[in-house]
Amino acid sequence: MSVVRLLSGSAVSAVAVLLVTTASPAADQISVQGVRVPSVFVPRVPTPGTPGSTIDPMAKPRAVQGGRRLTAQRAEAFAEAARRGLNYLPGEVVVKFRSGMGTASMQRALDAVSSRPNTDGLEWHSDVAILRDPSQPDAHQLAAQLSAQPEVEFAEPNYIARISPLEKQFVPGGGPVPTPPDRPTSLWRSAAFRTTGTPSDTDFGAYQWNFNLINMPAAWDVVPGGSADLIVAVVDTGITVAAQTMTFPLWTGSAIQNVPMAFAVNPDLPASRLVSPRDYAFLDPQGPVIDMEGHGTHVSGTIGQATNNAFLTAGMAYNVKIMPVKVCSSYWDLMIVRAQNGQTGFLSADAGGCSFVDMSDGLRYAADNGAKVINMSIGGISQSTVLRDALAYAVSHGVFVAISAGNDFEDGNPTQYPARYAADFEGVMSVASVAKNSAKAYYSSTGSWVEIAAPGGDVRQGVGTTDRGLIWQSTLVGADSVTGSAGVIRPRFDHYDKQSYQGTSMAAPHVAGLAALIMSQTPGISPAAVERIISNTAKDIGEPGRDTSFGNGLIQPRTALYGYSVNR
Repeated sequence: MSVVRLLSGSAVSAVAVLLVTTASPAADQISVQGVRVPSVFVPRVPTPGTPGSTIDPMAKPRAVQGGRRLTAQRAEAFAEAARRGLNYLPGEVVVKFRSGMGTASMQRALDAVSSRPNTDGLEWHSDVAILRDPSQPDAHQLAAQLSAQPEVEFAEPNYIARISPLEKQFVPGGGPVPTPPDRPTSLWRSAAFRTTGTPSDTDFGAYQWNFNLINMPAAWDVVPGGSADLIVAVVDTGITVAAQTMTFPLWTGSAIQNVPMAFAVNPDLPASRLVSPRDYAFLDPQGPVIDMEGHGTHVSGTIGQATNNAFLTAGMAYNVKIMPVKVCSSYWDLMIVRAQNGQTGFLSADAGGCSFVDMSDGLRYAADNGAKVINMSIGGISQSTVLRDALAYAVSHGVFVAISAGNDFEDGNPTQYPARYAADFEGVMSVASVAKNSAKAYYSSTGSWVEIAAPGGDVRQGVGTTDRGLIWQSTLVGADSVTGSAGVIRPRFDHYDKQSYQGTSMAAPHVAGLAALIMSQTPGISPAAVERIISNTAKDIGEPGRDTSFGNGLIQPRTALYGYSVNR
């Protein structure tokens, strides 16, 4: 879901990354670590369908075919949706034909559209297809025309969720480089830390009130960090999987130039724990996953950031593997693709978003590639059969899903999707947000779909950048921190430090992290059983019994873990 983000007073500068300047390549080239070739460079990544393969962060890049997934047409659609305040991509519909329909039958249905598109132009995603019709930007009208055809089971606009511009951080400039402490290599890379009591992470006590509120140190006594064999997928803006420099075309204010951009792996979530990455929003799916926004990186920190390593902050399930699944295009993703297409000018800060079809693809990919828990801190106000079907698919494959319940309480409190669908499935939970005192966060949406609550922060904007009532994790410092201005024209993405965000986006990964610990404790447990444990052991903090603000109450990790099996 949308979140409000405030930056800590701690400032940062570059992590150790070699920035290589190259000769200006052609606009359709990307350069990594100074090497020029056409198409996209990628580090060594796992073969799709190979659960649990890990990444070599220093692997020599190799070229792959296919280029970028984000086309100029799609980038412009996102930009147009932002300009017009639309909750869908103009001119795009998702259509599912009835079972048994051949090409001729599908074509009869498409002939109902005034532009009479051909079936050859359909873009297939599992059992649904995207139809693009630039001549009819009103996707609702397109969907209505197709839904009326007997060959069509359903058609709907390709809805989008958007990362709100209110999320942008207040960013100071300058500062030291945060680096991991000097530690024996075997300890730093260990996947079997055992945390008992308060961990050694330097900012745990002062900043991570959220973990103390739910008594995580006591929970770690029962299940210390979870199993290294368990995979949690973060379906979000991505998580950068390799240290490298990429050269992208970019409008710099006066011309389109080829700009080297440095990327680094989060120093508090080693690349050895990032597995089976997939990009549905920007680069070729086989290419590297990179986060140019920070949201997905922050979410992953709550779930599984390295813990008890005397560095920054802690994570709940700090031994599990994290699967980065990028389904959201950010401002910089769009700016790069527009520049490659020769388009000049700057976009609005809220350009970009998460297509519901991409979100659905991400859910299915994670379920097919070994994830046992999925976190989806994304949502909107549009119903989507495609997204609901993808949730059903994930649960049927033994995957527990945590979803943010929404941040729109003060904006009319509309029903949120996919959070609303959590009520339809045992094993999918929608998560509300609470403050330091366990009160409902002012923004946290309420409704019958709210099933559980977790810490998410509760500070209104403008109260200052050092307030510790938000959720702090190691993540990217915003690209605009390089100059302290939203007009930065040469961004870099290798700055990490503890950052403060808030929202139900931050509450959901607490539930995902708890689910990962439960599944680590009891391999083979069903998603439905995980939901029952979390619900039945929650602390009732609202009206007696289940209510629309907190669901079944505030999660209690130690009770959920200790009450289900013996203390290890």
